[in-house]
Parts: sequence; structure tokens; C-alpha cells
Amino acid sequence: MADTVTEQIAALSDEDWAIREEAATLLGGLNDARAVLPLTKMLRDTDRAVREAAIGSLSSLGSASVPALAACLADPALQVQEAASAILASIADARVFRPLVEALGSRDWIVRMHAAKGLGRIGDPEAVNVLMPLLQDKVKAVREEASSALAAIGAAAMLGLIQALEHDEWLVRLHAVEALGKLKSPDSVDPLLRALFNERDSAIREDVVRASGAIRDARAVDYLVTVMKEPGLRLLAVEALGHIGDPRAVPLLRRVVEGVPLGEPRDTATPCADGWTDEMATMGMAARALGTIADAVAIPSLVVALRNTITRSEAAAALTKFGPAVIPSLLPMLTKEQDENIRYHVRETLTAVGWRPGRV
Repeated sequence: MADTVTEQIAALSDEDWAIREEAATLLGGLNDARAVLPLTKMLRDTDRAVREAAIGSLSSLGSASVPALAACLADPALQVQEAASAILASIADARVFRPLVEALGSRDWIVRMHAAKGLGRIGDPEAVNVLMPLLQDKVKAVREEASSALAAIGAAAMLGLIQALEHDEWLVRLHAVEALGKLKSPDSVDPLLRALFNERDSAIREDVVRASGAIRDARAVDYLVTVMKEPGLRLLAVEALGHIGDPRAVPLLRRVVEGVPLGEPRDTATPCADGWTDEMATMGMAARALGTIADAVAIPSLVVALRNTITRSEAAAALTKFGPAVIPSLLPMLTKEQDENIRYHVRETLTAVGWRPGRV
């Protein structure tokens, strides 16, 4: 008498696509390795729903699917290669390290993308040398996955990524910076800061500032303060300083949130369609950064920012980060301010830090 697994495997050959789809789905839940080979054959099915059901079940079967899926990476049909590489990337079994390395050379960018993702999840340092060339792949999604994979591998990729900061191809430099930002190693701070002032490409310099904020190393503070004089980097530098959280940035951030001009005015200072400018966004970001750092000397500047419609919401949110320390500065505003909108934000902030009417 046939068991359930055998019955469902037989149903995979039914003429009705709905029956094939149901069988493929059920086999994933039966957790029986006998279903692996029949399910891999369904990756060639003419019906998309059947193929997707087979992909889901092979993923559910996990490591039992690995040898058969590894063989599928060399299948003549690209749709089979794509499906197999996607499943293997999610399983990330070390047994398919070599097949995934070979798949990086596929002419199908989807296969290359999934192979890079899988190698990142496996985390074998041997993958560094084969992933580095993908930083200049013609497809952005492949480059991004290679960058993420190198960051996931970690310290073993550090030297190669730092060397890539001086590569002739700007795309390689760009994705090397992205990877170093994801890696968040203090060892990459100095090379990134050198790149910040030696690099000519504006997109790469922007990503260096982002990476510096992601790494959160105080060595970057003075450099970020310097580049705040550049209109194109000001908003990103303010955001990065907030992430780093060093009190040395507070005096400059106070100037920004109060609207004191810094350096040359932006070329993009003209309002957009909705009346918003980058300079306004920078002021709001400065309020957020001051709330993150939470140095009490910033409270007066944030109180000033409450009176500005541009920064009001961000300033109110930032003031809540200081707790009860803001109460003496805010209480007088409940009676002195004529603007109901300002009073509303003051009341909301006071409530958020624990103040109640009638309580000093």
C-alpha cells in the first residue's frame, strides 16, 4: 500500500496543474528526503504556480535538498539555475560553497546575485577573492549583494576592501565603501577618512560620510565637522554626527538647528515644489542629532527650535530624550507662548517626560 509521500510524488505527474501544485506544496510539509529529486524536476514545470510550490517545498526540506540543488546550478535551463541558486542562498549550506563559487560566473545576473548572497551567508573567507571582482559587475543588484557578502565575511575581507578604495573603477570604490560601512570595523576608519578628502566622486564621498556614521567612531568627528562646510555633504554629516554621538559636535549642531549659516550657501537652497529645501532638512536633522547625543547644553537651542515651524516636530521629539531635565525650560512656554501649535508641542513633550498639571 502506497504511503502519503509516494502518492504525492505520483501526483506531480498529473495533467492538472492544480493537482501538481497541491502535491508539490504538501511534499514540503512531509519532511521526507524522497521528495527532493521529484521536486527539483518540477522546477522545469510549465506552470509558474507549480514551480513556486516546488521552490517553497525544497526550501522547507533544507539541507536534504542541497546535493540535488547544487547539481541544478549547472542545468541548461536558466530558470532552473535561478530557482536553485535562490534556494541555496537561503539554506547557505557549506557543502555548496564550490558550486556557488562557480555560479558567480553565470551569464544570468540573477544566478550571480543569489550565489553572492549565499556565499555571504556561508561566510567562508575563501570567497573574498572571487567576490571582489563582482564589485564591478554590470548589474547593480549583483554589486550590492557582493558588497553585503564581503561585509558579512568580515575581517578576512577588510584588506581587500581597503585596497579597493584606490581602484581605478569608481564603482568598485563605491561598493567597497558601502561594504566597509556595513562591516563597521574601527580598522577602516582611517582609510575611509583619507578617501573622504582624496576622492573626487561626490557619490563616493557621500557614502564615506554615511559609512562613518554607521561605524560610530569618534575619530571621524573633526573630519565630519570640516565637511559640514560643503553644502552637498552637510545633511549627511549632521546625520553621521548624530549616530556617533560625540558631545564635541554639539556646539556646531546647535548653530545648525538655530539656523546660523555655515560656510557657503547651498546651490539647492531654492524651494522644491512643496516649499522644502535641503537646508530645512538639515536643521531638522540637527535637532534629531542633538536629541541622540542628549547633552543638556543643547536644551536652550532645541527650545528655540520649537518656535520654528521647520524644526518644531523634530525639536519636540529630541527634547523628550532629555527626560525631566527639560521641564524647567518648557513650563514657562505654556503661559507665555501665544501660538497654540507651539503650546501643543510643549504639552506633548512635557507629558512624554513625566510632567503632569499641578506637579512642579
